Amino acid sequence: WELKTLYRGVIFSATQGRFGAADEAAETLEKIRESLFTITSFEKKKGTEAPPRLFDLTSLQVECNKKFAFTAEETLGYIQSLYEKKQVSYPRVDTTFLPDDIYPKIPGILKGLKPYETFTEPLLKSKIKKSKKVFDDSKVTDHHAIIPTGEFNPNLTYNEKKVFDLIIRRFIAAFYPDCIVSNTTVLGEAAEIPFKATGKQILEDGWRVLFKKKDDEKENDDENPADKDDQLMPEFVKGESGPHEPGVQEKFTQPPKPYTEATLLRAMETAGKQVDDEELRDALKENGIGRPSTRANIIETLFKRKYIRRVRKNIEPTVTGIELIQTINNELLKSVELTGMWERKLRQIEKGDYQATDFLSEMKEMVKSLVVEVITERENRSITIEEEPAAKESDTDADGKKPKAKREKKAKDDKPAELTCPKCKTGNVIVKAKVA
Repeated sequence: WELKTLYRGVIFSATQGRFGAADEAAETLEKIRESLFTITSFEKKKGTEAPPRLFDLTSLQVECNKKFAFTAEETLGYIQSLYEKKQVSYPRVDTTFLPDDIYPKIPGILKGLKPYETFTEPLLKSKIKKSKKVFDDSKVTDHHAIIPTGEFNPNLTYNEKKVFDLIIRRFIAAFYPDCIVSNTTVLGEAAEIPFKATGKQILEDGWRVLFKKKDDEKENDDENPADKDDQLMPEFVKGESGPHEPGVQEKFTQPPKPYTEATLLRAMETAGKQVDDEELRDALKENGIGRPSTRANIIETLFKRKYIRRVRKNIEPTVTGIELIQTINNELLKSVELTGMWERKLRQIEKGDYQATDFLSEMKEMVKSLVVEVITERENRSITIEEEPAAKESDTDADGKKPKAKREKKAKDDKPAELTCPKCKTGNVIVKAKVA
């Protein structure tokens, strides 16, 4: 049980921890209900938020899945089409940086983005900033991050335009100033029980002007917005006090959320490790599963083999997938880290830092031991093959529009039509089809 209280529109949480029993929480609640809430500390610290990194293929697939519910394979198809139409740079990349020789071309690309002149004009009035977070030759190999070319092709599908818009806005934002924020921490107490609330206020939008949300647009999040660190904070004065609205909230330990394609792609990128920090994620990319160009195909293969299925936006294992994993006793074969290590060694071989012969020797030894282990196992196992559900027609086509209902064709009647004679009213007139 968690103890919270509402004071001047801000939710404060008790800092002394959770209550194990409802009776204990109710007793404390009654105690603070009779006491005024007093502010003991109010601190504001100015901070900055840098623009988001440019897109590599994985981060673009993650963003498209979050915003538009596109699968990784669909996003790959749209971005490949944009590349073929010369709208964006080469898309199958795993870097978020640009080489230094691209810097002189930036003004020209920005000038070519005519529909976004509102955002590009302020940048073109002065020298374009050159940040190490954008330009770094050491982080670029054969290809650089995904950026627009500055050209516009009118023959784009609805979904291609949505992906293109994301890339353009992320590109322009990279050259905007940092967002200036105020991080606020407020401490208070009631009946000598301490409470705390945190919040964030945007002082200067900076790059965030490119991602303004509509008033009625809400984040697709299961959490209560009031519990987040970005709740709006009024000005508090140390020592002020007043009435408040305390309450207790029952909390349960939640299991990890099911994967979506976005979170699964991130997990594949970092070999299963949940990492939000971009720099740390870059370091773990060497141990990732697959490459940007193959991850979408890996996921789709699992769907085709009926090991996993989509349940709304979530990805869940099927009975077939679960039983398959359960039949494999050797943990090494199921190890995400092992696959990541193989990927890292293959990259080292590419760079000349590791011998291919050594890698092959290790693989042979591992396969030998696994074969011996499997042969000696005497268990009889079976796997249930999950039946494919009846296919449903999609609500929208590739352009995001509802397809027109197909009219059923009536079977042609080859018999000549028979009509009543208009003169005698008793006989029949046979009308035959015209012949050439």
